[in-house]
Amino acid sequence: MTIDLISQDLESAISSKSNTVLVLFSSLNDDKDKTPVLHNKSVAKQLETNLEEKSISGKVGEAVLFREFAHASCRHLLVVGLGSLKELTHESFRSTAASIHDYVKQLKVDEAFIDMDSLAAKLKSEDNIQALVEGLVLTSYEFNQLKSKKDKKSTDVLFHIVLKEAKNAGIKKAFSEGLALADTVNFARFLGDMPGNLMTPDILAKKTVEAAKEVKVKATVWDKARIKKERMGGLLGVSMGSDQEPRFIVLEYNGAAKGKKPVIFVGKGLTFDCGGISIKPSANMEEMKYDMCGGANVIATVLAVAKLKLKVNVMGIVPATENMPGPSATKPGDIHTARNGKTFEVNNTDAEGRLILSDALVYACEQKPEIVIDAATLTGAMVIALGNTHTGYFTRNEKLKKTIEEAAKASGEWVWNMPLTDFHVQDMKGTYADLSNISAGKGAGSATAAAFLEQFVEEGIPWAHFDIAGTGWSVGNRLKYCPKKGASGAMIRTFVEIARSFER
Repeated sequence: MTIDLISQDLESAISSKSNTVLVLFSSLNDDKDKTPVLHNKSVAKQLETNLEEKSISGKVGEAVLFREFAHASCRHLLVVGLGSLKELTHESFRSTAASIHDYVKQLKVDEAFIDMDSLAAKLKSEDNIQALVEGLVLTSYEFNQLKSKKDKKSTDVLFHIVLKEAKNAGIKKAFSEGLALADTVNFARFLGDMPGNLMTPDILAKKTVEAAKEVKVKATVWDKARIKKERMGGLLGVSMGSDQEPRFIVLEYNGAAKGKKPVIFVGKGLTFDCGGISIKPSANMEEMKYDMCGGANVIATVLAVAKLKLKVNVMGIVPATENMPGPSATKPGDIHTARNGKTFEVNNTDAEGRLILSDALVYACEQKPEIVIDAATLTGAMVIALGNTHTGYFTRNEKLKKTIEEAAKASGEWVWNMPLTDFHVQDMKGTYADLSNISAGKGAGSATAAAFLEQFVEEGIPWAHFDIAGTGWSVGNRLKYCPKKGASGAMIRTFVEIARSFER
C-alpha cells in the first residue's frame, strides 16, 4: 500500500482515472434528530434522498458503497462515517481509516481518492491528517510471510489524500510523522508475530541491529558470557532452561546535547515463555511468543524517535531470553542475585519477566536517566482487571503520571493508573532471600509485580511500569486498525509522546 498527499482540487487530482474509488466523509449533526451530513456539497445534492432516509447515517465507522456512481471521474463512491462532530477526536480518524482501507481493498481498485478538502477547517487539522495516515498504514499490516501461498496484498492500492493545503509545512510534517510512527508500529508487530523458533533472542538482537543501522541508532548486544560478567543473575537464571542463549540489547539515540540525561525505555523480551518448571497449561500456550511484545515495542519506540529526529536523548534496553524447562532450568525455591546485589527466591518460575527486568532496570538507573519507563506483558491479573481496552501503568511520581496521561491523550491510546503501595512491597518480601518473585498475599497480582520491580529502581529516579498483558496482542475487536489476533504495537505512540515531552 502507498499513500500520498495531493494539493489540488478534487476534479484536477482525479483527472479521468478508470478503476478508482472516491472516498467522502459523513458525520452526525449535533441537533436533536442527529441529521447526517455529507461533507461534499455537490454529491450531497445527488444523495439527498439517502441522507433524508438515513441510509447514510454518518455513524463512526459506517461505510456505504455506491458502485458505478461515476463522480469526478471516479468509478465508485464510498461514504464513511465520522460520528458526532461534538465527540470527534483524531482517534475517530484512525478508526475511520480502517473502514476506508478494508472496503477499498474489497473493491479491488487501483487507486482511492480521499476527499479531505470538503471537510471544515477544524476537521482538516494536522492531528487528524496524521491519524488518518496512521490508520491506513496500521490497517494495511498483514503477517503472511510464512505462508506458502500468500494472499494478494493490499499494497496494490494507491491512496491519495486530496487536500489543497497539502503543501503547508505543518500538514506535510503530520503526514510524514504518521507514516514513520505507523511503520515502526508495524515493525514491532512483525517481531511479535514471528514464532518462537524464528524469533529467538539472537534473531531478535540481529533484527534490531539491522533496523538500528537504517536510522543511525547505536545498537549494542551482550551475549551470555557478557551477561554473566555483568552480574545479571535474573536474566541469566531465567535463561538456564533453554538451549537458546540470552541477549541483552541496548539502543542509543542522541538527538540532544551529550550532557542531557536520557529518557530510558526498558522492555521485556521473552521470545517464548512456557513457564519453565512451573509450566503453563497447554491451552493457548502458542500465544506466549507474544511475551516479548514489551521488548519489541521499546525497540520500535527508539526507532520511531530516531525517524522523527526528536531533540532528546533516548535509550532502549531489552533483556531477551526464552523461559524453558530444560535440565539446567531454575527450580522453584532457587535463589538468584540481581545486578544490584539484591537476592530473590524463585518460588514460581512462571513469574520470570520481573526477574529479567530487574537487571535491566538496575542497568538503566546506572545511566543516570531523566526517567525510566518499562513495558512488559507481565501479569494475567492485568487482563482480569482491565481486559484489552486499557494498558495499566504504575508510578508513584505525580509529575510523571501527568506526563503519561498527557502523552496517552495525544496518542489516542487508553491508559489507567493502577495502585502501588508499601503494602504491595511488603507482600514481596522473601523468607530466605531479600525478595520473593511471587506475592505472599492474595490478589493484586499486577500491583505486587510492580512492587517487585520498584526494588530495582534507584531512589529519586522517576519510574513507571506499563503492564501490556491485555493490550499487547488480540485487540482487533476493539481497535479496527489492529490485527484480530496478532501483535498490536501497544504504547509505542504514547512512548514517543513521552519522549517528545522531554525535548529541549
